[in-house]
Amino acid sequence: MTTLKTEAFIGGQWVGGDSTFSVTNPYNGELLANVKDCSASDALQAVESAGRAFETWRTATVPEKVSALLKIKEELLARKDELALIITKENGKPLAEAKGEVAFAASFFQWFAEEARRSYGDVIPSPSGNKRLSTLRQPIGVVALITPWNFPLAMLARKIAPALAAGCTCVVKPAEDTPLIALAFAQVVENTGLLPGVVNVIPCSRRNAQEVGSALCSSKEVRLLAFTGSTAVGKLLYAQCGGSLKRLAMELGGNAPFIVFPSADLSKAIEGAMTSKFRNTGQACVASNRFIIHSSMVDKFVDALKKRMSDTLVLGDGLQDGVNLGPLINESQFQRLKEIVSRSVEKGAKVVCGGKPGKFSFLYEPTILTDVTPGMPAFDEEIFGPVVSITIFSREDEAVALANKSEHGLAGFFYTEDLGQAVRVAERLEVGMVGVNESLVSTCEAPFGGVKMSGFGKEGSRHGLDDYTELKYICLGL
Repeated sequence: MTTLKTEAFIGGQWVGGDSTFSVTNPYNGELLANVKDCSASDALQAVESAGRAFETWRTATVPEKVSALLKIKEELLARKDELALIITKENGKPLAEAKGEVAFAASFFQWFAEEARRSYGDVIPSPSGNKRLSTLRQPIGVVALITPWNFPLAMLARKIAPALAAGCTCVVKPAEDTPLIALAFAQVVENTGLLPGVVNVIPCSRRNAQEVGSALCSSKEVRLLAFTGSTAVGKLLYAQCGGSLKRLAMELGGNAPFIVFPSADLSKAIEGAMTSKFRNTGQACVASNRFIIHSSMVDKFVDALKKRMSDTLVLGDGLQDGVNLGPLINESQFQRLKEIVSRSVEKGAKVVCGGKPGKFSFLYEPTILTDVTPGMPAFDEEIFGPVVSITIFSREDEAVALANKSEHGLAGFFYTEDLGQAVRVAERLEVGMVGVNESLVSTCEAPFGGVKMSGFGKEGSRHGLDDYTELKYICLGL
């Protein structure tokens, strides 16, 4: 895989065209490529291709699906350095994190190769001697997958792997900022010899995103739309899918609380804060946004975190050795973060460190804000950047109430050495995933998904096949 692909991948063919859009490096603005700008007609062509392939792929045996998934896994790992370089160039994240993302993506193909063998039905005890009742799971059909820019390969893998394991075929619309890694994945698929049309990739610009998305939403041949992205866009897609009554799986925004109770091990809490806040420059849906710290711990926590940030965080080009904090993805996200900080300061938040752009491009200094309260943007909005907002609490019920004071409910984290408190708080947090004395919760073996405005459906784990299958009931008369 030596040539960077810039065409759409439809029906096993690379499809070019006159209309293109530019993809740039967020660190230095360098033009990386001009990529095919797909339209609604391209999207429908991809759906038709997936529909034709489905008639064959749906009948693939378990060994055939397992073999295909494992070939993709091995090809991803064999191309890890090359794929990571593409991710860093178009996303900006440090190269070490990009390599980790490739490995994480590969893990889903391993996992769902194994889960393909365990897509079980049931034999149901019959109320009648002359009937036999059973269920089986069958692939739902053509699925449309709209993937984000923050983990552009991992989030693609977390959707495609279960789709293929279930026997579905896919149309992928990658994020406008990061289409190159999705097209590189299409090359991976091509190299493994997967049946043409099983995976299709249709990149498009922001200008065409609405018409391409509408085409996928309105298509009656698309039976599932899976989306990872903002809650605002998720609501639009939800509304547009009503006419075709397709199934939806949505992993939307988050505003994760990070609570530190009086009994917490401070060193563990600092380690968890660094990991959960600054991975991918804070541009993660499960990133900790609202640091809710007990009044007896807040000074020690802020001092220790500030020192750790100063000692370890290096802002710059993700391709340079030693850099562990890259740029924000684009101008829009950069300006949004600046406004969140400035508006919060106007309302009374105090800047302990950072609080301003870096010296180059979309870099933003790692920041701590204290005296943050509900009603400030740094509390109410998903930050999606390297900004820690500190809110103080005095009682357990107050901490839980602050944590739940959000329309989102994706992930939540807290630190305590009190076992009873760990159980109580974990059960009371209104989120889909809880980390207790742990901030790295994402793994292919566990269900990933939220509640409230953070969406619905689970990715990964044994539940990851559910959205991609239909449960059929069979009543056999004897």
